[in-house]
Amino acid sequence: MSDTRREFIAAIDQGTTSSRCIVFDRDGRIVSVGQKEHEQIFPEPGRVEHDAAEIWTNVQEVITEALDKAGITREDVRALGITNQRETTLLWDRATGEPVHNAIVWQDTRTDALCRELGRNVGQDRFRRETGLPLASYFAGPKIRWLLDNVEGLRERAEAGEILFGTMDSWVIWNLTGGTEGGVHVTDVTNASRTLLMNLRTMDWDPRICESMGVPMAVLPEIRSSAEVYGEARGALAGVPVASALGDQQAALFGQTCFSPGEAKSTYGTGTFLLLNTGSEAVNSYNGLLTTVGYRIGDQDPVYALEGSIAVTGSLVQWMRDQMGLINSAAEIETLASSVEDNGGAYFVPAFSGLFAPYWRSDARGVIAGLTRYVTKAHIARAVLEATAWQTREIVDAMEKDSRVELTALRVDGGMTSNNLLMQCISDVLDAPVVRPMVAETTCLGAAYAAGLAVGFWPDTDALRANWRRAAEWTPRMEAGTREREYKNWLKAVERTMGWLEEEN
Repeated sequence: MSDTRREFIAAIDQGTTSSRCIVFDRDGRIVSVGQKEHEQIFPEPGRVEHDAAEIWTNVQEVITEALDKAGITREDVRALGITNQRETTLLWDRATGEPVHNAIVWQDTRTDALCRELGRNVGQDRFRRETGLPLASYFAGPKIRWLLDNVEGLRERAEAGEILFGTMDSWVIWNLTGGTEGGVHVTDVTNASRTLLMNLRTMDWDPRICESMGVPMAVLPEIRSSAEVYGEARGALAGVPVASALGDQQAALFGQTCFSPGEAKSTYGTGTFLLLNTGSEAVNSYNGLLTTVGYRIGDQDPVYALEGSIAVTGSLVQWMRDQMGLINSAAEIETLASSVEDNGGAYFVPAFSGLFAPYWRSDARGVIAGLTRYVTKAHIARAVLEATAWQTREIVDAMEKDSRVELTALRVDGGMTSNNLLMQCISDVLDAPVVRPMVAETTCLGAAYAAGLAVGFWPDTDALRANWRRAAEWTPRMEAGTREREYKNWLKAVERTMGWLEEEN
């Protein structure tokens, strides 16, 4: 028996702006971090790309950096997990390992027209019943189709089996496990559920949809669970089992140990992603949410989730700082907003690029409503924080309507959770406890947990729950009457944002 104290799990987070490798100990605590940013490529408006070769080089560097900082070798690492920016799409040559084009990033909107065309007479919901997703430029399937249509000779090569498709988890795993020398071509259920090509009921690629979308099935990776050994790493981690893959938001759900129906996590960053565990049932949304796979452990039944996203949360605070000059630092907004008792009657709906869930109105634009001479910049600051709280409430309401599962508590992570006033505000409007964990890096932690489960480093999810430690908790303080009145005012303000842009032809 080896000395158990010296065993660790490593996780790679291949994110939108950087790649990281974090080493965790048995208690789920961070031992070391390696991180490196990669270039954001904007070939023209609405287009966002990444150089996948640069990303793979960075991944190798951050692994070495994390091992060095921890003062450990590959012998001390029991397993490696992967989490990744979701929906970012890559095609590469099976024989040479060379990408055929830059990766097309999830934010890229070049497939807008294609998605409308694919919707034909049915519209956005054409594949929703099978995939849980609306037809939108966000997802990977239409991005594959765009590449096949726009890169010379690519479709023929794809049909001949010479080309591999992957989201970034697949690219990293293929390279880690040997690349052209026997690399494993797999993805996990969570990433596959973001392609518009996977059937949520069968957990497999849907041949009918692939045909409708014009994607040859020869390019697709094998779909595996989120926690199992896919293969062994080469290079700096030679011999270490590569044992998990989870899209970043699902990894955060896992890292927050939301293993029971009704448990939810919300990641407050530039925008916000809220996921609710709905158990073994894939719940169809009639309220503008996405149905997605939460995770699947080995050969257990998959666990599903509902997902809601808010476009503008942290970026609204940045806007207050950079465009408006009302604060000098993001942290200052809390001090300013705390200097007043309430919002002074002002409501701020940041529909800067339209409204996301549950409305999906691209004709909306931002408003500040309820202004009087009484309102100061402190009231506006408070309205800015309340905007994130009310938008969270709208998504939670939609989730409860769709799933008939009541939210028990909201576990939070991301940069904005350092704002205590905001956290109190969210608890008040949800009328539910809001809990922040000790380890803020829940995305990497989730990938580490899943990998550790796959190799028996942790025996079961109960052991992971035991690791989860609360750093802070906020409980509701607002009276029911006040909550309902304020919510009504918020909804009135939201109405004022709609139809600002005239229907363009």
